[in-house]
Amino acid sequence: MTTDVERLVMPLQPVYKDEHGTLRFKENAIVRYLLDNGGIDMNRLAVLNFNQADREQFASLIGYSLGGFDELSYVSDEASMTAKGMANGETECEARNAALREQLEGIRKGLKEAVPHAFRIHPDDLEA
Repeated sequence: MTTDVERLVMPLQPVYKDEHGTLRFKENAIVRYLLDNGGIDMNRLAVLNFNQADREQFASLIGYSLGGFDELSYVSDEASMTAKGMANGETECEARNAALREQLEGIRKGLKEAVPHAFRIHPDDLEA
């Protein structure tokens, strides 16, 4: 069972362009130090039981590139879209809201196509 804490959205690190022109998250120096010197590596972390939000946040804390972040299997569409918005100068809140609005619009579009078939009504009858 998923707890309320596991449902929380974790913040992402700010996004910047590095010296090679790659967009990436600003790494947290303490987290990077612990990863490099703490006796545990990414492969070991990958098999441990962490929730999706923690994994997404960890990837941002260690300075993942946005391209690499987007390819991680545990990164949600919301987090990916949020990071892209942040790369375009939006605050995390603005970017996350835009990502959620886009997802909601996709749901609305899907429902607008499915509901008339499910309830045997004409699509124009949905307009109110």
